[in-house]
Amino acid sequence: MRKIGIILLLTLLSSIYVFAYNDHRGHNLDSLERAVSRWVPDAIDLASTEELVNLNRAFRDLMLGYSALNSEKCVFYARKALSISEPRGWEEANADAYRYLGQCFWSSEQFDSSMVYYRKALGAVGRMAGGATSPTRPDGYSERDVDDTRSALYGAIGNLYYMMDSIPQAMNWYRKAGAIFDKYGWNQSNAILYYNIGEIWVEQGELRKASQAYEKALAYAQGDSLIVAIAQKGLGRVYMEDGKTWNALRYLHQADAYFSAHDKEELTFTKENYKYMSAALLAQRRQMMLLGGGAILLLLLLLAVLLIGRMLRRSRKEHAEVSAVLEETIQEMGQPASDDRLPQVSEREKEILELLTKGYTTPQIADCLGLSPETVKWYRKKLLVKFDVANTAELTSTVKDMGLI
Repeated sequence: MRKIGIILLLTLLSSIYVFAYNDHRGHNLDSLERAVSRWVPDAIDLASTEELVNLNRAFRDLMLGYSALNSEKCVFYARKALSISEPRGWEEANADAYRYLGQCFWSSEQFDSSMVYYRKALGAVGRMAGGATSPTRPDGYSERDVDDTRSALYGAIGNLYYMMDSIPQAMNWYRKAGAIFDKYGWNQSNAILYYNIGEIWVEQGELRKASQAYEKALAYAQGDSLIVAIAQKGLGRVYMEDGKTWNALRYLHQADAYFSAHDKEELTFTKENYKYMSAALLAQRRQMMLLGGGAILLLLLLLAVLLIGRMLRRSRKEHAEVSAVLEETIQEMGQPASDDRLPQVSEREKEILELLTKGYTTPQIADCLGLSPETVKWYRKKLLVKFDVANTAELTSTVKDMGLI
């Protein structure tokens, strides 16, 4: 049923455009049926050519009117029309009725029967092009008349192949119909055609091709507000399916501006557009939440990198300090004992002793000299041993007595 829904718009609108029917779909069908019911076979046999032309047209009006409502009645009136046109060789009317018979069998998924009637319709179109005449076309059919009939038939055959999942063949027949629309500048028909092609490509998961088809529909619409709106709805759907919610909402909001003003006339499209907008907004919200979570995660990762970098720099600094202390210790061990028996004090130790005598704490000495607290503690222990004292107070007193500070 979804497939039928995709191409129903093309099927219904093209028939009105091409054949200029009196549109009895959904109204006046009963009155028209009553009008033709008096035409029993005997009456038909006695009818004039003009009466037969009008009766054939009435049967085809009923055929069209019931095409979307009652397939059995559509078939019945198509055959009633053919009972008049077939024996008289009215090929345009024949092609029309054959096409609708094919369409009725198509909608009920009787594809073989549908193809039989479409082939008959192609034969009738060929005879139109070959010089057939009718009471309404005594001089034969013009090229435009033939192309009118042919384009509608090509679209119908494309629909049949799509229902049969033969997408390449369906697109081939759609291209043939589109070429005729281009030939005569029938932009509305081309806009509808490409909108439906876009819908088909979305169903197939071919989002790039769908987007191209919707863009063509917009180009052909040329100010037709309804076609522009449904093409925008299609593009919005494509971008939503592709995860591009900002672009999707841009097109869906544009379509909503039209549908909101025509919500009663275009109820189906309005509901579809609302559904796509809701889905796009929900997807956008999820994306924003993911982006927010990702930003927080990135910030935490950056802080972790900075912390690790700081720890590495501190580790390298401490390693350098330890190496310097060890080298200093080794040098002291290699020096001969002093005659005055005064401990040998390095420049670094002297700096630390001066700060200790001023009452500096270990963290303050570390900040002052650019050393780590651990290195300062190591120096303090070393100085206590070197001067053979028990604590900092004795150390500072001793170095002052010795005149080292």
